[in-house]
Amino acid sequence: MARKRLYAEAFFYLGWARILKLIPFARVAPQLGTRMVETSYEHPGTDEATIRNISRAVRTMSRYTFWESMCLVQAIAALKMLERRGVASTLYLGTSRGASGEMLAHAWLRSGPIYLTGFEQMRKFTVVALFGKTTKWQRDDVQARG
Repeated sequence: MARKRLYAEAFFYLGWARILKLIPFARVAPQLGTRMVETSYEHPGTDEATIRNISRAVRTMSRYTFWESMCLVQAIAALKMLERRGVASTLYLGTSRGASGEMLAHAWLRSGPIYLTGFEQMRKFTVVALFGKTTKWQRDDVQARG
């Protein structure tokens, strides 16, 4: 039953993320995290199984949506699912050139050492922007040390 709820949540956030693509990116970007801030590659006290299950649910459900659920939609959906659970993540945006010189774009999401979405193609792209989404306790910790 928990797996079905997770897959339903993934379907919901994939739809929500697809709607966000209709809004100018400048208005959506603040919801994705802090621009050009990368989160830690470590997971203090985070359940790795939860992260992997979210990754699997988003990638699986993206194949069953009747709307386009490519890399950016998947990354945003997984980011929001992690955010609900208080798990930090970094969303990467990259560009590259295709065989005929056209500009290509790609998005992928990482939480700690785990890449949740878009990892299959990420090495072909140069990062042009990233958005770090930290948890409240991480922000408080950074402020206390700063």
